[in-house]
Amino acid sequence: MGKAYYDVVGNDNRWGVRHDDDPIGDYSSKEAAFEAAIAAATNAIKFGHEVRITVPGTDQSVTNLGTRTN
Repeated sequence: MGKAYYDVVGNDNRWGVRHDDDPIGDYSSKEAAFEAAIAAATNAIKFGHEVRITVPGTDQSVTNLGTRTN
C-alpha cells in the first residue's frame, strides 16, 4: 500500500497543491486548491493508498478561504 500526501500551499490569490514535493495547479483560493486535493485523494483511495491532506491555518491578512482582504 502506498502513501499519498497532499499539501495545500500558497498565499494571497495563488494557491496550489503539493504532491511528491511538486506544487501543481494555480487556484484563486485555498478552498479551490482543497477541492482539487480532495479529487486527487479520492483516486488514491480507490487504489488503496493511505491519504493525508493538510491545509494551512490563516492569518489576519487573508480570509478563511484564502483570499486577500482589504
